[in-house]
Amino acid sequence: MKRLLDVAAGVFGLLLGSIILIPAMIAVWLQDWHSPFYIASRAGVGGTPFRMVKLRSMKIFADATGVMSTAAGDPRITWVGRFVRRWKLDELTQLWNVLRGDMSLVGPRPQVMQDVALYTAEERRLLTVRPGITDMASIVFADEGEILRGAADPDLRYNQLIRPWKSRLALLYVDKKPSIGTDLQLVWLTVMNSLSRERALPAVAAIAHRLGGGDELARVALRRAPLQDAPPPGASEVFRKD
Repeated sequence: MKRLLDVAAGVFGLLLGSIILIPAMIAVWLQDWHSPFYIASRAGVGGTPFRMVKLRSMKIFADATGVMSTAAGDPRITWVGRFVRRWKLDELTQLWNVLRGDMSLVGPRPQVMQDVALYTAEERRLLTVRPGITDMASIVFADEGEILRGAADPDLRYNQLIRPWKSRLALLYVDKKPSIGTDLQLVWLTVMNSLSRERALPAVAAIAHRLGGGDELARVALRRAPLQDAPPPGASEVFRKD
């Protein structure tokens, strides 16, 4: 049933999304005369890399800086890219990967290989399922760029402040294997989140609590209090660079 939902959503989403994707692709191409697509290597099931298709939101060769996390105001983001990121159009193109079977509609977000290399043994369980376009963590941390704004080292702050909670939410999904109904609810909440986070976040927190995530994880999902540094799942200390 999950794969059937993926295929149906992939076909329908790409056909319907082409109404906005095609003009966006042309706009990305016109800004610098380069391909509107960015083919990103990501870790799939078992840690095997696959080629994820994204509508390009950054300058050409932006990844040459070696910085994996993106803060709001990052100079690598183009003016068209700000629109692309605001409305998650770079994620809409990933429906192609869903059709191919590299990804699922709902599941832990695929990570770059450098980040996967930092995973604890506990976090490596995230690689036992297909990565997804959205999940609870994607909704809760949709403002990741704002969280990292002004950070001297965005990658370090990501690993200290966002990764611990993001991984916990993703592991909750992996462990509990929610129903198709919950998957559809998360897809709807992803759309709602772009319009009203005030309505979307309490619903995500309720899902986390219902799945057995506990009060602390539900509170984090609400995002009403400042995030606190924490160790990633399976570690005893907050992440530090060697």
